[in-house]
Amino acid sequence: MFDETSRYYYLETEKFTNPDGRIIAYKRRRFLPQSDKLQLQVELTVNEGDRLDRIANTYIGSPEMFWQVCDANNTMNPFELLEPPGKQIRIPQPYIIEPI
Repeated sequence: MFDETSRYYYLETEKFTNPDGRIIAYKRRRFLPQSDKLQLQVELTVNEGDRLDRIANTYIGSPEMFWQVCDANNTMNPFELLEPPGKQIRIPQPYIIEPI
């Protein structure tokens, strides 16, 4: 269902049965990791025109893993990380989310 670069890949799939008997599959809730527990790779100063997918590709190895930068900075909105230019953001060491 999800590619292994997805933040949802390692979450367990659950099933819910509607009153009419229809089964709906869904992924369990993902809890954000505590950013202070993540191993930091570098703190980066954001420049005008920076893109989070490019930053993730450079430091984490995949543009699709931008969400790890979001996790390290306690944000769910990736656009918050790029504004204003001059802002410092945390870049974590790449990590794998283990199933609960």
